[in-house]
Amino acid sequence: MTTRGQFVLDDVSRAIIEQLQEDGRRPYARIATAVGLSEAAVRQRVQRLLDAGVMQIVAVTDPLQVGFSRQAMVGVRTSGDPRAVADALADLAEVDYVVIVAGSVDLLVEVVCEDDDQLLETVARIRGIDGVESTETHLYLGLRKQTYAWGTRRPPVHAAAPEL
Repeated sequence: MTTRGQFVLDDVSRAIIEQLQEDGRRPYARIATAVGLSEAAVRQRVQRLLDAGVMQIVAVTDPLQVGFSRQAMVGVRTSGDPRAVADALADLAEVDYVVIVAGSVDLLVEVVCEDDDQLLETVARIRGIDGVESTETHLYLGLRKQTYAWGTRRPPVHAAAPEL
């Protein structure tokens, strides 16, 4: 099941995840046919994957379609340990992604706003967080690819670990 804190998926679990990535509401009977298991076996595997935290089944919205016309990636330079700043940023409603990085900035923060005024206010609030030295805002002009297919594109490196 795990190796160094990571789960190793067998081909069947990977195929089940791929089916759900295409359509999170796909019936277990249809998944079962596609992967060669019984409906009950698919239901059990899905539940194990959910319980283990390997995957989630969620609705993903298109921000533009639901009134959020301004998206940006904000690079944040911090003083000291960036983890406290990352935690504070994660509490902002407009922030949907925070990652600590190595490079010219310490954090990358994705913000989704209704308009430029809300983006300006959000960036001002980010700059006001203790430990933020500077920000660099990159406006999204067009989306060309967004995928959630992690873990299903190639076999795991740790072939000797038990499979889920």
